[in-house]
Amino acid sequence: MSTDTSGATTGSEGIDGEANPEVDTSVDVSTENTMRARAGESRVKIWLLLAANRLYVTAVLAIMVFVAFVVSVAVLPPALEPQLRSGDTIETMFSAMLGAIITGVTLVVTIGQLVLSQENGPLGEQRDRMEDSMDFRDYTEELIGAPSPADPSAFLRNLVDVAQERAEAVRNGLSEIDSDQLQWEVDQFTESVIGNSETVRDQLDGARFGTFDVLLAALNYNYGWKIFQVERLAHEHEEDLGQPENDLLDELKTALSLFGPAREHVKTLYFEWALVTLSQMILYAAIPSLVVSGIMLTVVEPSTVPGTMLGVANVAWLVGGAFTVTLVPFLLFTSYVLRIVTIAKRTLAIEPLILRDSQR
Repeated sequence: MSTDTSGATTGSEGIDGEANPEVDTSVDVSTENTMRARAGESRVKIWLLLAANRLYVTAVLAIMVFVAFVVSVAVLPPALEPQLRSGDTIETMFSAMLGAIITGVTLVVTIGQLVLSQENGPLGEQRDRMEDSMDFRDYTEELIGAPSPADPSAFLRNLVDVAQERAEAVRNGLSEIDSDQLQWEVDQFTESVIGNSETVRDQLDGARFGTFDVLLAALNYNYGWKIFQVERLAHEHEEDLGQPENDLLDELKTALSLFGPAREHVKTLYFEWALVTLSQMILYAAIPSLVVSGIMLTVVEPSTVPGTMLGVANVAWLVGGAFTVTLVPFLLFTSYVLRIVTIAKRTLAIEPLILRDSQR
């Protein structure tokens, strides 16, 4: 038997001297170990939508709004600056912002409370929830051979460990089968599972729930594609597999299938956590926003800030800064919702369905 430089089997000859069919290395078996690499998207985009601290994203958006406002005043025709020096313009602008802040904050907090209200219910429903959760933990305990950890990151890490152990068992258990194509596919697949498991385990190690680190690591583990590959291997190579080999594949499939509901549960808890945090942050930001709007309406006059700085009228700096402060609640809402809807879009299917173009 001969191999190429990449280690993939290229062919073999039988006793009668006839060459066996070459291994089809075009079969897409393995995947990248991170969500960003699989999607082929830029690091900056993933950082902005998912990984970055939401307060940092809010600050970046606020700076962009402030710079855009000041630059617009400096670049657009001179007629815009006299409008800012008009008391009517400032009054109209911040009276509208005052009403928008009150209405928007009330709406956002109400939506958050409606989502959280799903967690409330009579005693019977709460008991059913508890029983379902304990049944899942008991099943997980049988799978991992130890009590299920209470920490979400450790819980997911144990499931990943079991999947890696069973992938290694599949690789060892199918190593004696006389099929070059099956051997190549199993090697590629199990190597991908093991590599992805090691990457996700490292990311979960020490990750705290409440931050996005736990869920980001869980998103990097594409269990659905792995389940599909197990099913495909069992179906396409049915003639080469015996009962022991099928049992090994079934055990790996079970471990991978358990990761799905575990990830969805952690995702649901994170969504609720994020909505509570969002409501708190918006309420905190609304107070200075209302104060600034009130000051701009009742105290500030264009004549109180004469002169220019860096070629821009001081009144433009003042109005731009005040306008940015009043927008902070909405910028917070934008930064949090960007992450939530991105996660929701990437995890619509809990079963092995590939909804994105990557690995289609």
